[in-house]
Amino acid sequence: MRRGSTAHAPLVDCCSLEQRGKTAHLIYFITRRWPNQCFFELSSNWFIHPIHAMANKEEKADEKQSSWKDNIYNPRTGEFIGRTASSWALIFLFYLVFYGFLAGMFSLTMWVMLQTLDEHTPKYRDRVANPGLMIRPRSLEIKFNRSIPQQYNKYVQHLESFLQLYNDSLQEANEVCPDDIYFEQDNVEEKKVCQFKRSVLRQCSGLADSNFGYSEGQPCILVKMNRVIGLRPRGDPHISCIAKRETPLQMQYFPTEGKLDKSYFPYYGKTLHVNYVQPLVAVKLLLMEDDYNSELTIECKVEGSDLLNSDERDKFLGRVTFRVHVSK
Repeated sequence: MRRGSTAHAPLVDCCSLEQRGKTAHLIYFITRRWPNQCFFELSSNWFIHPIHAMANKEEKADEKQSSWKDNIYNPRTGEFIGRTASSWALIFLFYLVFYGFLAGMFSLTMWVMLQTLDEHTPKYRDRVANPGLMIRPRSLEIKFNRSIPQQYNKYVQHLESFLQLYNDSLQEANEVCPDDIYFEQDNVEEKKVCQFKRSVLRQCSGLADSNFGYSEGQPCILVKMNRVIGLRPRGDPHISCIAKRETPLQMQYFPTEGKLDKSYFPYYGKTLHVNYVQPLVAVKLLLMEDDYNSELTIECKVEGSDLLNSDERDKFLGRVTFRVHVSK
C-alpha cells in the first residue's frame, strides 16, 4: 500500500473492462496521484449499476428502432412488409386471376338472364294484374275557399298542366278508333294511339271554364286508371263515385256515365306506345249551399268489369278515396 493511501476494497483494473462490448463506455477515474492506473471500487454500486443500465437502455432502443424499420423494409433480405418482391408478385397475380374469374362468371350469368327478358314487357306481372285509380289534381285532400283565388289556383294550374297532352291539336295526330272494341296491335311493330281529346270532358275540360268550376264552388276532379301492360278489362268498365254520408251528392260525369272505352286497351308499354294517353273521367261535384263549410269524403271505383275494387289490403286497387272541403 502506497504512502498516503487509505484502506480500500479489492481493486479492479477498470481499463480491462473497456473491452466488454457496450460497457467500454465506463468512465474511469484519472487521478493525479496514480497517473498510470485507473481504479474503481466494485462495491461502489452507485457507479457501476447506472452505467450498465444506461448501456442496456441504449441497446434496447437501438434494437426497437431497427425492428420497427425492418418491419417496413428490411435492406438485408429485401423484404417489404414481411414479403419479398416475388412473393408480392405471386399474391397480386393470384388475386388478379381470382377476381377476374368472378367478374367473368357474374357477367356471363347476367347476360344469360337478360336473354330471357322481353325488352318491352315485364316477365312477371301477376302482382299488378288489376290497376289502381288516381285523381288529379294530385292531392287526396282538396280544401279551398271559392271566393279566394289564391287558395284554388294551385289546383287549377295542376289540372291545366296535366291536360296539355290531351289538347285537341295534339290528339288530331292520333287514330280515331271504333268504340267498344279492343285496339289490338300485337303483330304491329309501330303501335298507334287512339284519340282522347280534352274537349270530351266538356265542362271539366278547362276550355269553356278556365277555373274548372273551382271559382263557383263546384270543382272538377279527374279520375284516371293506372297503366297495366296487356290489360283487357271485360264487361263495360266505368267510373262511379259516391259521397260517404247519408244523403247522396249530385255529380256529373264526362264522358257520359264515366265510361272507360275498350278502344284504349290494351296498352303495350312506354317504349312501343310512345304517345299513349290513358282515358280520363271527369267528375264535377255539384255542391249545394248545405255542402259548403263541411268536409266531404268521396270514393270513386271502377265498376262494370272484372277488375277488383274492394281489396281491403290495398285501398287504391280499383278505387280511390279523397276529401273535399269547400267554403264560401
